[in-house]
Formats: sequence, C-alpha cells, structure tokens
Amino acid sequence: MNPRDVDVVELLGRRVRLVDLSRPVGPTPSEPNPPRIGPVSHEDGAELWEHLFGIPPEVLPTGTGFAGEVAELSTHAGTHADAPWHYAPTSEGERASRIDEVPLSRFVGPAVVLDVSDLPTGHLVSPEDVEERLRGIGHDLAPGEIVLFRTGADEAWGTEEYFGYGCGLGREAVLSLVERGIGVMGTDAWSLDRPYPVIGGEWREKRDPSLLWPAHYAGAERAYCHLEKLANLAALPAVGATVLCMPIKVEGGSGAWVRAVGLVPVEP
Repeated sequence: MNPRDVDVVELLGRRVRLVDLSRPVGPTPSEPNPPRIGPVSHEDGAELWEHLFGIPPEVLPTGTGFAGEVAELSTHAGTHADAPWHYAPTSEGERASRIDEVPLSRFVGPAVVLDVSDLPTGHLVSPEDVEERLRGIGHDLAPGEIVLFRTGADEAWGTEEYFGYGCGLGREAVLSLVERGIGVMGTDAWSLDRPYPVIGGEWREKRDPSLLWPAHYAGAERAYCHLEKLANLAALPAVGATVLCMPIKVEGGSGAWVRAVGLVPVEP
C-alpha cells in the first residue's frame, strides 16, 4: 500500500487513521473499457479566456490560464457504487432506485472485512462461506454494517489479469446478507459476481441461466447496493473501522464513482 493512502486526523473528538479504499480513475489495463482523460493545459486555459473574453495571456498573473481535464468514462469505471437500477428496472416489485435516489446514510457504516483471498478464482461464495468467515473473526452481523470482501484481487490491479481475478458472491449469499440488514456490500475485485470471463465460459459449457451474474440479479429481488474495485482492504481491521463511500450524484445514474475511505480509530 502506498503511504500516501494513509493519514491520521482528528475527527469528532477522536484520532482516526484514514485509509484510501479507492482506485484512481484513469487509463489502465485492468479496465476492458478504460477511461479516457484528456488534459487541458494551462496554455489551453489562457487561450480559452482570450477566445471568450478577449483577455490576452500576457496580462494574466502567471501568464497562463487554469489547467483541467476532460474525461470520458463509464459510471462503473474505477471504484464505484452500483444502484438497484443497475441490476434491473424493478426491485421488490417497484421501480428500482437510481444512484441519486439512494439515501446517503446507506453509504456510511461500520465496516466488516471478510478475507476470502484463500478461495480460488471463480469460486461461488455461499452463505456457508460467509458464516464461516464471520465465525473466524468472532462477529455477528448487525443491520447497517457494510460488508467488504477481500478477494486478493488488489494485487492484480494495473494488469489485464485483474478483470478475471477473484471469487464472487452467489445469489443466496447476497440475499442472506440483505435479509440481515446489510444494504451495502463491496469487493476489491472487478465485480461482486465471479469474474466475467468465468461466467462467460460456464455459459458456453453449461447453458445454465442461474449461473449468470447471480449477485447482480439478486438485486431484482431485494434492493441493495454494492461497491466494486475497492483498494487497500488489507489495511482495515476485520471489525472496528467505519467506511464512508458516498457516490457522486449522477442524475438518474445506474451507478457512480466513489471516493471510499476507511476510518480506523487510533489509540491515544
């Protein structure tokens, strides 16, 4: 983990360590449809002001304008939250919520980090797997907690292998968590489901619709949100941290980028 991903601040009367749980948004081999970021230079900024207002660059305090970027990217690029609308047009018999309709309170809560990095790529995580990991950390889930799965995909970020790395949740695992009051869950892998190449390969072999993105399609039955492409989950304790993962307010969006942060209490 980069040391810049950690900082210590005073917050609400307590010292906490801030752990950056987010991926940078930019071109990377880990994204099949990588973001495209076009720089706007300081010189470009000066030219714009001259074009708009007739202000010549030489009268500007630094002789240059302001730099910027123009981005073209999916709302599911980088670390992001999926809204129920992403999974299906309806959930629990009603129109599914867009990302700007999900209450912000849903994206703040105690973090429960479950280490599933020993499970092989392509493993379908079951409710029994989840229970085993909870017993391993001696924790009973409570409503409002945010459950994060550390698959180990972190290590493959920046490579093409990331897209096909890690285990993923099955329908029953997702629904069992939602039934227990978990409205947000997340993963450090590309998807909360098993890797897409694994799912595609199974379809060609088995033609079994129940194996097609069961974690996502579970959202058509019970409304929930999930986070994908998280980072640095190994820097969080299994329990005891708080996660903030507010999505950008994309109007009518099926998802949105998140700057996810873990708050870890620091002893005085």
